Amino acid sequence: MGKSVSMNLKVRDYTSRVLGVVKEKYGLKDKGSALDKFAELFGEEFVDEEIREEVIKEVIESCNRHMKKYGFRSRSVEDLRKLIEEE
Repeated sequence: MGKSVSMNLKVRDYTSRVLGVVKEKYGLKDKGSALDKFAELFGEEFVDEEIREEVIKEVIESCNRHMKKYGFRSRSVEDLRKLIEEE
């Protein structure tokens, strides 16, 4: 579990009922824990919780392959247009 942040929230009655159901369904101690569970279940649709190490390694390897193949050469606007139009 990550670092906690304290906040005072005002929510609609419906939201409170939803959090109450989540709290009971998962046997949680309070609605704050229910809100954490709700974010855990649906948060990845909006925000990545953290970047996994294998993703970082994949990006680094991809950059290294690109640099080996292309180096630091630059392309002209015309070359980029041709490349885009080919796809």
